Amino acid sequence: MTREEKDIIVNELSEKFANTNYFYITDASTMSVASINQFRRMCFDRGLEYKVYKNTLIQKALETLEADTTALEGVLKGASGILFSAESGNAPAKLIKDFRKKGNTLPLLKGAYIDAGLFIGESQLDALSNIKSKNELIGDIISLLQSPAKNVVSALQSSGGKLAGILKTLSEKE
Repeated sequence: MTREEKDIIVNELSEKFANTNYFYITDASTMSVASINQFRRMCFDRGLEYKVYKNTLIQKALETLEADTTALEGVLKGASGILFSAESGNAPAKLIKDFRKKGNTLPLLKGAYIDAGLFIGESQLDALSNIKSKNELIGDIISLLQSPAKNVVSALQSSGGKLAGILKTLSEKE
């Protein structure tokens, strides 16, 4: 690979890192071709992108980010693939877990970058799969805000019925 080709790849990767808030670095070095193809198919079906890059190119592209990514440089050993997600920070983690449910032990999670937060190591996979997306958080907030209003309305409606019943009973007594 020539220096110009490497520069082009680093520039493309830097642009992806800058435009994507969520990416995972994985190790799929010992996966069979059939398993890699199956994994790539699952990525495509879920709107994720998976590509394998040289570690030195990944490191140079990470250096262009404004965030501190020095912890990710320590995981760049062996073959490294990157999962890019445009929509959700937990989608790649859920994909990896679903892929493993089919009897696969790989890919391994080396590290993840979620909204400038770094998650290092395979042990973070469960935590990453439980992270809520922005839309899920907005939905939770809206439901929490609506709950008190619903309680007030239902209390007024039930109280109104009781009050009408009491007034009717009092008017019938006289």
